[in-house]
Amino acid sequence: MRISTRYGAPTPDDLDELLALVWKKPAFFLAHPKAIAAFERECTWRGVPPVTTTLLGSPVLLWRGVPIIPCDKLEMKSRSQSNQSLGTTSILLLRAGESDQGVVGLHQAGIPGEIMPSLSARLMGLDSLGVASYLLTLYFSCAVLTDDALAILENVEVGYYHDYDNRTPKVK
Repeated sequence: MRISTRYGAPTPDDLDELLALVWKKPAFFLAHPKAIAAFERECTWRGVPPVTTTLLGSPVLLWRGVPIIPCDKLEMKSRSQSNQSLGTTSILLLRAGESDQGVVGLHQAGIPGEIMPSLSARLMGLDSLGVASYLLTLYFSCAVLTDDALAILENVEVGYYHDYDNRTPKVK
């Protein structure tokens, strides 16, 4: 399930829309660190800062109780070669686990040189000091068990900053 951002930068409304798509036990959001920073800026601008918690010893943001996990493996499409801070990326929301009909990890068994499920080690050689070099390869993939287990927010602008000096004051 794919949706696009309303205004470019990821807003709380955009993440709420993702939660409406993956509403049965959402496990976590996956987002590029620049997308997380852009989301934090939008939340601060609107006066609804997200909650921070500690997960596996690292601080992570929560939105509506669902953690936003940083992942620099999500593609960052740059608009210009000279300015890497401008560009777009995506934010994923997924449900995890076979029992919840979510996204599951798959291991490939029986690979050559297997030392653990899906992990192979191959001797690459010895150097002049007798130090051995190994190539470690982990074969891993994932499968989406149902259509509503994964949603993606596309066209997330990461380079938009608010001008706080020219902000008009709210009338009370």
